[in-house]
Amino acid sequence: MRCVLFTEGEREDVARRLTALVAPHAVVDPSRHVWAPKGLSDPTEGKLGNTAPFLSSFQREEISNWWLAVRHVAANTPNWDIISQATIGGREGLILVEAKAHDQELVKEESGKRTEPNPSASSASNHERIGTCIEEASRSLSSASGVAWNLSRDSHYQLSNRFAWSWKVTTMGIPVILVYLGFLKADEMKDRGIPFDNHEQWKQLVESQSQDLFPNTVWSKTMGVNGVQFIPLIRSVTQSIV
Repeated sequence: MRCVLFTEGEREDVARRLTALVAPHAVVDPSRHVWAPKGLSDPTEGKLGNTAPFLSSFQREEISNWWLAVRHVAANTPNWDIISQATIGGREGLILVEAKAHDQELVKEESGKRTEPNPSASSASNHERIGTCIEEASRSLSSASGVAWNLSRDSHYQLSNRFAWSWKVTTMGIPVILVYLGFLKADEMKDRGIPFDNHEQWKQLVESQSQDLFPNTVWSKTMGVNGVQFIPLIRSVTQSIV
């Protein structure tokens, strides 16, 4: 709901919020950029392989076929809490947001990708393909950043797949800002986990969860993937739900 409300309102106001979220790295132009969700009128989350117009139809096919060996109804690709077009370093790019409101939403992601007890042949093929994709992204990002990465299908899966998908988009020539967004003061969720009181608390949690995958110096670093910018950020906002 906080993501939906963050994108609720006049286009100029939403674009201003999105621009502030990633400042000073990008600008969202309300006259031509689009985002998902679109507030209460269209609260649907976006998928890069399915949701126009963030990628072209050709690119949507490419990224889906990259991630999945077998396309079938049960096969899934990541939902993004917020996707927005933006101008990044003078080029048209994307802001991809993964948002959390309490610590357990991130801590529970320490595990690897869940598998079925007796997977079908197609599910097993997809499981293998996803591991290959994440390893490919990890090798490339190690080269781009100059530090060792250890993205994995079998540990910290959500963090790993978010970075892998962001990397894949940059290989298509599209700059990406990946935002790990903490919603502060979500006190109504105390029965589910510990809400974040301040930005530093959120930042420390993200860094503690990601340090097995890459050094903390990666956050806020502008990396070049074949000359295309990739910037991972840790950000926080307070978003009321009343």
